[in-house]
Amino acid sequence: MNEEKKEFTIALAGNPNVGKSTVFNALTGLKQHTGNWAGKTVSCAEGKFEYEGLTFTLADIPGAYSLRAASAEEEAARQFIISGKADGAVVVCDGTCIERNLYLALQIIEAVPKTVICVNLIDEAEKKGITVNAERLSELTGVPVVLTSARSSKGLDELCSVLKELMTAEKSPETPEAYSETGDEQIDIISEKAAEIAREAVVCRTSEPHKFDRRLDKIFLKPLTGIPVMLLLFGVVMWITAVGANYPSELLSKGLFALGDMMSEGLFSVGAPEWLEGVLIQGVYKVLAWVVSVMLPPMAIFFPLFTLLEDFGYLPRIAFNLDRCFKCSGACGKQSITMIMGLGCNACGVTGCRVIDSPRERLIAVLTNVFMPCNGRFPTIIAIISMFFVTLKGFWGSALSGAALLGTIVFGVLMTLLVSFVLSKTVLRGTPSSYTLELPPYRKPQIGKVLIRSLLDRTIFVLGRACTAAIPCGLLIWLAANIHIGGETVLSAISGFFDPLGQLVGLDGVIIMAFIFGFPANEIVVPIILMAYLSQGSLVEMGDTASLRELLTANGWTVKTAVCMVIMTLCHFPCATTCLTIKKETGSLKWTLLSIALPTAVGLLLCMAVNLIWR
Repeated sequence: MNEEKKEFTIALAGNPNVGKSTVFNALTGLKQHTGNWAGKTVSCAEGKFEYEGLTFTLADIPGAYSLRAASAEEEAARQFIISGKADGAVVVCDGTCIERNLYLALQIIEAVPKTVICVNLIDEAEKKGITVNAERLSELTGVPVVLTSARSSKGLDELCSVLKELMTAEKSPETPEAYSETGDEQIDIISEKAAEIAREAVVCRTSEPHKFDRRLDKIFLKPLTGIPVMLLLFGVVMWITAVGANYPSELLSKGLFALGDMMSEGLFSVGAPEWLEGVLIQGVYKVLAWVVSVMLPPMAIFFPLFTLLEDFGYLPRIAFNLDRCFKCSGACGKQSITMIMGLGCNACGVTGCRVIDSPRERLIAVLTNVFMPCNGRFPTIIAIISMFFVTLKGFWGSALSGAALLGTIVFGVLMTLLVSFVLSKTVLRGTPSSYTLELPPYRKPQIGKVLIRSLLDRTIFVLGRACTAAIPCGLLIWLAANIHIGGETVLSAISGFFDPLGQLVGLDGVIIMAFIFGFPANEIVVPIILMAYLSQGSLVEMGDTASLRELLTANGWTVKTAVCMVIMTLCHFPCATTCLTIKKETGSLKWTLLSIALPTAVGLLLCMAVNLIWR
């Protein structure tokens, strides 16, 4: 603490799914930043807020169930609590299940005497007939207790007032003697104390406070209904994404390419050389324009829908439903959540693997996340489906396209399970670990906040990284397409070199070359193919599906080529952004190279098998 400036550091702690991040965002607003603790692959957030002349730095530590660390997140939380860096702590508890949350709260009170218990979600508790007696809870724990509903900002002003009073007090509250017990009996002692406090401080007016949740779980978690409902939900999400992205993507493409033409005219009007216009506009700008127009609309639709399911409390149910499948493949059920994240962006999916406690299972999840098609690959898959497999128009055509896209994703899930099984029996052999999975209560999603969080935290963030990778790619593609060696361009020479391999796997050299040059961003694979087929020096804007199909068939494409193209789109090396993320998460060049070689080998072998069988 700095006595002159009146600055205090407060640790914001709590179990997962208690609304801790909502409290953090409501207090700090935009005065926050995200970083990593040294030596940890665990992100944290710090934010500042001022209250009546005092400045508080709020450290949002990872969600944890106990300070007896069982995961990287809990270890990071424990280290921050016991380090002495915090002047005080706010422990956020779920008002609908206070007993489970008190186990962590009592441990933190022992380590940080100046602690406030923030009983959040009090509005949900009241709807379930649960009343928390704040005064009695304060008496039994020996620390101040504040009832809040962070979503509506209820009680947050009182929380700030209590923090000010506690931080400026000369003496810390006296911790009850029972909390200082150590040794092997500590778990039982604190658990019994938490149960005793909950019995005295919480009144439940109904015998089944979680009746509504249980009813929904009978649908979402039963073997006969859970999987079909899951497939139906994601089928709807994929259909909305596929159909809804078409029109904005087309408008955005036309607008950005028209702007590029205007910039070209502007450069020529000031006497710029042709090569400079080629590098800046035909190379860098056109690749950027393509990435933005193809990637932004699907992400702007998928991420909000994904976040709504997350906010509703459905995603952990998916992990529950698929846990047996992943256990049979030697992996962890939590991997299913990281796979869903991979549908938006594989780099995000790789980062999400931090939730898996076992290092072996976490590595399996990292190496196989690429088998889930990200938003960068959706447009290619959707276009091929529309041109070669589903020719109907209108509602039924869209419905069949959505079903075909869902089928492709299911194939990706099956490949993930198969490759996970192979890895668990070879280079990453081991026994599947057990873990605790908390099923949060169902909540009404906050649509406004979901849109902001999904668009800013996910869509714009992912798009920014893709654009950063696309800039050098645009320059490289333009140079390869415009530098001639021996009467042909570098691009043509590379295509010719890979043509024998392409023919072997049911493709051609142009397609193999396009995948290689599309390493920075999956969105530009098809444009590179079109550019090579048309012998152009820059990316070509895709026309309607009829003219595109005509161009592809004129260059030897058949239904077999389309099947192999879908397989290769699904099973090939991760993009540059994902590879960098894998290197950062694993800290190993070996595993990063394996993450590149593994899916590529699988894709080539599958395509080769299709090509041989088709013949």
